[in-house]
Amino acid sequence: MTHIIGQHDCKADSKGRVLLPISLKNQLLPVLKDGFVIKRSVFQQCLELYPKQEFDVLMQKVMKKSKINRKYDAFVRNFVAGMKEVAIDGDSGRLQIPKNLVDYAGIEKEVVLNAVFDKIEIWDKDKYEKVLAEGEKDYADLAEEIFADDE
Repeated sequence: MTHIIGQHDCKADSKGRVLLPISLKNQLLPVLKDGFVIKRSVFQQCLELYPKQEFDVLMQKVMKKSKINRKYDAFVRNFVAGMKEVAIDGDSGRLQIPKNLVDYAGIEKEVVLNAVFDKIEIWDKDKYEKVLAEGEKDYADLAEEIFADDE
């Protein structure tokens, strides 16, 4: 399993190209040749970039569910909407975000790449800061609730 860490501020150009910081690119070197999958997030208006091997693990979980079910059908349709395999240029560290996904996430120019264990969230900076600020008030309560059984 890949464990990616760090929050990285970047810029996107008008064509959706983002140059990854060297610290993030170095973390991704072991999986760079295998490629990546970029998709819309389920819970937020941001994107998720998965190393291909991590995405395959996620897809196995999705595919284990019943396929003869209207709710599954609706979920999968949205889950795969706009999904695309992408590469990160090994020399420059450049990622090309597809236009439909740039539009979905509302990415303007300032971008936050937020590494979350096995994936990287790609946010418009203003949206990221707003969601982070909104979550601050519930952070302690969420931590207590999620980790209450770990004693």
